[in-house]
Amino acid sequence: MLVNLIDQNQVWMKVVAYSIKSFEKEPLAIANQKKHEITLISNALNADTVSYAAGKEAVIVFEDDDVSESVIHKLADLGVKYIATRSTSVAQINQQAAAARNIKIANVPLGVLNGIKDRNMAMKLAEETILNLDKWQHKTCLGMACACAKSCHKTTQSTIEPNNPLYNDHKQVS
Repeated sequence: MLVNLIDQNQVWMKVVAYSIKSFEKEPLAIANQKKHEITLISNALNADTVSYAAGKEAVIVFEDDDVSESVIHKLADLGVKYIATRSTSVAQINQQAAAARNIKIANVPLGVLNGIKDRNMAMKLAEETILNLDKWQHKTCLGMACACAKSCHKTTQSTIEPNNPLYNDHKQVS
């Protein structure tokens, strides 16, 4: 029996996170604080595993995942609207295909990792990834984390600070 520990009155996203390593599980759980319903799987995203995204609004990927045009079309057909990478690179994501299917893309801005020690890197990547989901959920601008072909705003650095104006001041362009 699956127990849902998410507040039913809270708006949250259904997400599948691909290519999860054992050391990433705890940081993602801590950063998420039970806001989003996230399914963690160790399998890489590819044509054979894209079906795990059925019924999800977003996928979380990493650098080795296949986020090619054909996979993006399958994700869109399954109803996925968002792709968040837990890395600074979006090179693995076909941004034109995502734009054509109206899928938004986010990464972890390189600037937020400055000064982060290796032992804290998994936590910081998790925090920024969850922050991107939070911003999409609340339809606010992702700032420097926006990696869409038609980005809404790329002039402000993303942070996890609660007083960050990105949380409330900028509306994301549809």
